Amino acid sequence: MSPADRVVDVVPVDIAQRFEYLIANTPAIIYSSVPSGDFKMTFVSENAARVLGYDPKEMVADPNFWFDHIHPDDAPDIFSSLAMLFVEGERAYEYRFLTKDKRYLWMHDSLRLIRDENNNPVEVIGSLTNITERKLMEEALQRTGEEQRSLINKLKEAQEQLLQSEKMASIGQLAAGVAHEINNPVGFVSSNMKSLQTYVDQLLDVIARQEALLSDDSLSEDLRQQARQLSATADLAYLKGDVVELIAESLDGLKRVKDIVQSLKDFSHVGESDWQMVDIRKGLESTITIANNELKYKTVIERQYGELPLIKGLASQLNQVFMNLLVNAAHSIAERGTIRIRTECKEDWVYIQVEDTGCGIPPENLSRIFEPFFTTKPIGSGTGLGLSLSYGIVQKHGGRIDVQSEIGVGTRFTVCLPATQIKEKLQQDAG
Repeated sequence: MSPADRVVDVVPVDIAQRFEYLIANTPAIIYSSVPSGDFKMTFVSENAARVLGYDPKEMVADPNFWFDHIHPDDAPDIFSSLAMLFVEGERAYEYRFLTKDKRYLWMHDSLRLIRDENNNPVEVIGSLTNITERKLMEEALQRTGEEQRSLINKLKEAQEQLLQSEKMASIGQLAAGVAHEINNPVGFVSSNMKSLQTYVDQLLDVIARQEALLSDDSLSEDLRQQARQLSATADLAYLKGDVVELIAESLDGLKRVKDIVQSLKDFSHVGESDWQMVDIRKGLESTITIANNELKYKTVIERQYGELPLIKGLASQLNQVFMNLLVNAAHSIAERGTIRIRTECKEDWVYIQVEDTGCGIPPENLSRIFEPFFTTKPIGSGTGLGLSLSYGIVQKHGGRIDVQSEIGVGTRFTVCLPATQIKEKLQQDAG
């Protein structure tokens, strides 16, 4: 018998039983509820027991079952928009639902409003699908993405900090080179000026003695007259006073140049890699000298230095912190203002305060000023790395940096550094 000639026996199946069987074995839980009030369930497919662990009968018996089992964090968004079902006719939600064994499963809930021929709501038909695995995968992907973004940001920050460190190292080397080159000519000019001062003193002494001799009555009047004429022609009285002032001013100028050169050397600390005993006051003074061009035209520097011990640290990096604070303070002052620098030591901590009378920092920016690349300066006027690097340097020294500010009044930064540090911690930080 060929396949075409075979007779297939068809076994009659009750349609209602067939539908019940199919619904009970679908991946989604099929349910219906009243279209008003608490959306009480009127039917729940048998597979609810397999997915959620509940007997469908108990789900239907409890009028608040659906509401009571939605995660508290997800419920407000659902309840606030559920009325839109009567406008749109369909809604879909994703939320966590409490199972019989006290676990929360992520469910996708598709709801559809059924109306009669008069357009009156009859019931709500819904299907609940377990999407927990999908949600876990999404969360894992999101975490991975966030970790990657965080890693990229850290790499960018590290690169910028490296560039900034290299820049500061280059500036330090340049400063040290300039200091060395200036120091040699300044040295012999200063030596020559001191010798010149000695020679001028001797010449003035000779002139004084000659004038005393010329006042002797035993000399002829004609000789005395010639001497007086020579003195008048050379304006000797003026020269004697002015040459002394010129030498004094020149020596003072040379001293200032030497101080600047020394400040360059103190500020740069080229080649410094080991932690050493640092004089905070000396560091502040050398930094003020270096930053003088930023400060002198619109600020008055007030110093209130207390007695400070030497602390363990990297002087060049601490000077970089002081430089950032002083320059930022100067930039915050529009025309004329004051920068107060206070230092004190109490309870094994050294405090360095830099306070300005500038424009102040808005409260919304105060919590972000130490973030890398954050700046309120115009584009091209700042990198947003100064305070971030300063924060890292202070942390590296086992300290902290605090800020207080008021709009229109000014800003105060306080650097707190430990006066005594544990040797092991220093080695660890240095490494």
